[in-house]
Amino acid sequence: MHTPTPGQPPGNLAPHIPADHWRRAQDTGAPIVIIVSTPDPGGLPWRRILIAVGVAGAAAMGGWGLVVALCALLDATAHAVTVIATAAGPIGVGGITLRARSK
Repeated sequence: MHTPTPGQPPGNLAPHIPADHWRRAQDTGAPIVIIVSTPDPGGLPWRRILIAVGVAGAAAMGGWGLVVALCALLDATAHAVTVIATAAGPIGVGGITLRARSK
């Protein structure tokens, strides 16, 4: 820590203290209180914004994943029904006959 020479203002450590107040405090032995205020951090809270965007993106990707999984299940079900209908032959109920045609 830097201590100023006696009788001299502290210089760059506390430029807000006038020299006459410094000398008077040195002569009388009164304590000097130096208050250093830090500026408030300005700007956007990027961390909070990025976390919100990440959560929203993950939810959107999860939603699309569910849609893709549902489409894959419906496609597999349609193929299975087609295979079963082809193997079983024509199905008739009350005079209406359904036949699966293979390509």
